Amino acid sequence: MYLLYFLLWMIYFGSITLESVVFGVVIAAAIFAFTCKFMGHSIQKELNIYRRLPGMIHYVYVLVCEIVKANLAVIHMILSEEEELKPTLVSFHSDLQTPTGRAFMANAITLTPGTITVSLENQEYVVHCLDEELAEGMDTSVFAQMIGELEGAQS
Repeated sequence: MYLLYFLLWMIYFGSITLESVVFGVVIAAAIFAFTCKFMGHSIQKELNIYRRLPGMIHYVYVLVCEIVKANLAVIHMILSEEEELKPTLVSFHSDLQTPTGRAFMANAITLTPGTITVSLENQEYVVHCLDEELAEGMDTSVFAQMIGELEGAQS
């Protein structure tokens, strides 16, 4: 949060000068202290976020790559006249432990073209797939593995 506050200060200030950096450091520290005292944030939570940051950046990169690959697959399915689509509903169980991890998984599925998360109850997902081919290996997908690793890094 501290870096976010500082970055926002620098963006709003509009130029990088010694004065803006010094005031930004002080003001970001004051807002961060307020956040820690009154909003339940802590320096430990901040350090935990920084520790997981490389994994989160890697997750976003993989998500974008998977979205591009799924876009190409869906375009091929739609433009291919010899292939008839067979929409299907898939139900699977996930080993993700936190509600945040399960929500990230559901959002990754929905963001990927050709699939929509219909329901998420506890650890059970119901996903609508444009074709049976898109439904294969959803419970062991790269998203589930990466989110599981990020959950493990949390503790």
